[in-house]
Amino acid sequence: MITEQTVFLVVDDADSMRRINSSQLTRLGARQILLANNGLEALKILESRHVDVVISDWNMPVMSGLDLLHRVRSSESLAHLPFIMITAECERDQVNQLIASGVSSILVKPYNSQDLVQHLGRAMRHRPQPIPVAAVQVEPAPLPAKVEPRRPTLLVVDDMPDNLSLIAGLFRDDYRVRVAQDGNAALAICTSDDPPDLLLLDVMMPNMDGFELASQLRSHPRASHIPLIFITAMTEPEARQRGLELGAVDFVSKPIDPHLLRLRVSNLLRHVERHCQVQADYNEQLELARLREEIEQIARHDLKAPLSGILGLAQGLLEGGNLLPGQERMLWLLEDSGQQVLNMLELSAVLHRIETGRFKLQPACVELAPLLGSMVEAARMTYQAKSLVIELSLPESEQGEPAQALGDRMLCYSLLNNLLKNACEAAPEGSRVRVAVEVGEQINIRLENQPAVAEAFRPHFFDKYSSLGKKNGSGLGTYSAKKLALAQDGALELQVDDAQDTTCLLLTLPCLGHELLLECAS
Repeated sequence: MITEQTVFLVVDDADSMRRINSSQLTRLGARQILLANNGLEALKILESRHVDVVISDWNMPVMSGLDLLHRVRSSESLAHLPFIMITAECERDQVNQLIASGVSSILVKPYNSQDLVQHLGRAMRHRPQPIPVAAVQVEPAPLPAKVEPRRPTLLVVDDMPDNLSLIAGLFRDDYRVRVAQDGNAALAICTSDDPPDLLLLDVMMPNMDGFELASQLRSHPRASHIPLIFITAMTEPEARQRGLELGAVDFVSKPIDPHLLRLRVSNLLRHVERHCQVQADYNEQLELARLREEIEQIARHDLKAPLSGILGLAQGLLEGGNLLPGQERMLWLLEDSGQQVLNMLELSAVLHRIETGRFKLQPACVELAPLLGSMVEAARMTYQAKSLVIELSLPESEQGEPAQALGDRMLCYSLLNNLLKNACEAAPEGSRVRVAVEVGEQINIRLENQPAVAEAFRPHFFDKYSSLGKKNGSGLGTYSAKKLALAQDGALELQVDDAQDTTCLLLTLPCLGHELLLECAS
């Protein structure tokens, strides 16, 4: 597919992405790779140089990738070029816009070399057609090419050829119609990979009558959902009752009224189509959710490497010595902040597992004093412009036996840091934020600040995406803290004192010492 003579044009305004794409192509065997910063620069290259494949980012200054695609497809000399669009977008309207504009393949960021190989193969097999400039509209976005709507399938079952011809003829203009002259043929069609959407079924037939066929269909996993209408000369109430018991949605008597039968079929198929559309929408939402989760996993993986590098540099400077006290303190804070970001990346995956019921706690000892001490020190630096007094009160036993929680250190760090950050952001300038630890049969950590949470907001304090008074707040801090507390067999409670105008969050965690006592007693 790729030879040393294949000429690639890589278009991206980010130098790092141009280098990454060039490196991937080189590993795949490419030797001739041209680079452009934007669509306009790429267009000039295309007009002066031979190019076999274009790989372009969508969002670029001067000329976007979409505008470049329009210019390529509207040119007789360039319209044949395979064109791969790279984008972080995956909205349906945007995908339709690219398809209507003649894109060969769409590659969603982030991606790896294997993904690039697959899309190159797809693009190089694509044979695009020229699209006149007049036919291309950027605003509003062009609609996708009109697709013939799916025609629902009717299966008509009757042992009388005249009846088959009559009923099938009523629907051939609007639907795809299939016919069967006996129950065995109808059963084979209904249980195939291409079952009908609706069954119009005679009752009185040789070998297998309509009732027997309906009974077999209802017990077959592929055919049990197919709606059916009985068409019969039988008028006895017992026959109608048996048909309804077998799952028939309607019972039409012969001789039929063509107009009424058409209306009944039309109404029923509209319901069938709505059901199919709802299912398709749900399937698509699920697929997009899986795609987003996969992209997030890749993004988390890709962010860890540079963050680990930053932490390594900070640790190297600290170990090298010869630092002023202020510089050393700033490096400790830099290392702590970098570690916090790494923890947040891990936390996003953990929180997803908690929400989906797939998280399993591996409890261990968590030393609370050093954890809270570093957080309070960092908060004092971060919020010094607000002149906050941030107090940390540890139990007297800290001098001998430190308070040790039984939980997960990363989860404790994340939820405590979230709560302390929220308290400092909510606290008025010059006020006090207090963190107090109490040790007993369990560990209680109180975080107290002013003002009191508004009464109307209190029932929603721990709700997801619920935020009050914080510009650009995500509403995930207290929600995730509550989830993380519960995941560690703890609890998180909101306490408000309107008289003192204070808000207190009480975090309860299992105490390591108490757990050991229980084990010994048992």
